[in-house]
Amino acid sequence: MLSAKSLFQEILDNDDSYRLFCSIAAGGEAQGGWENGRIAALVPASLRGLGPKIARHGADEDKHGRIFNALLRQRGLTPAEVPHETDYTLLLERRGIGLAHERLGRDTPLTERDIIVYLCHSRVTEQRASEQMRLLLRLFADHPAVGRAVRMISRDEDNHLAYCHEELLRLAAAGHGRTVRAVLRDCALAEIRVYRDVSLAVMDHMGALLGWTRARNAVLAAGIHATYAYERLGGWRRMVSLRQPARTDALGTGTAPEAEYA
Repeated sequence: MLSAKSLFQEILDNDDSYRLFCSIAAGGEAQGGWENGRIAALVPASLRGLGPKIARHGADEDKHGRIFNALLRQRGLTPAEVPHETDYTLLLERRGIGLAHERLGRDTPLTERDIIVYLCHSRVTEQRASEQMRLLLRLFADHPAVGRAVRMISRDEDNHLAYCHEELLRLAAAGHGRTVRAVLRDCALAEIRVYRDVSLAVMDHMGALLGWTRARNAVLAAGIHATYAYERLGGWRRMVSLRQPARTDALGTGTAPEAEYA
């Protein structure tokens, strides 16, 4: 029977597919760490208080990249080259979502609108990350090899999502509500397309590594397209709603980062 657990278990059990899975994840997290680090360094004076939180976000993403690389080392594997069509972060940037790397590479301070764009991009992508990690947490929280990593990353992603809600609500209350709503909508509608395309590409590569039949590939592709149809018809709205999180100041100085994973 084809289920989420059996699918992920098959990927985890095979060295080649596991190597690709961890490499894709590590690359995305490392990229997020760099982006957040640059944004923290370029925060405008009017929002300087956000700098430490953005830096903490980036440090968490860097840590996640190290975790996935550690999982590879524990199995005696080296990182694989990540196919460009599976690079979620790169494809989002190409669609104009978030802050361009060319902009972050300069030393010119960002504007308040830039920070809104960053937070909206993060709110949408952290929603996806939180949902994915909660799924893995439900399936593999007690797994001897990946359980601890899944628990640690899932907590961090929930904190990142809470932080985005809180800061966007603060900016909306300060008079940026219309901009926040418009940018969130654009980000969400672009993200669901990129997520569909990346999911199809990842499944194609996994299928080739694991020898899946054309029928199985077709079933999985149909599921991905069905998810996109649901999100396009209205599911995307969950990515743009804002509510005060149960845990406030999730990335503040009063919250200690998780101990390093080894």
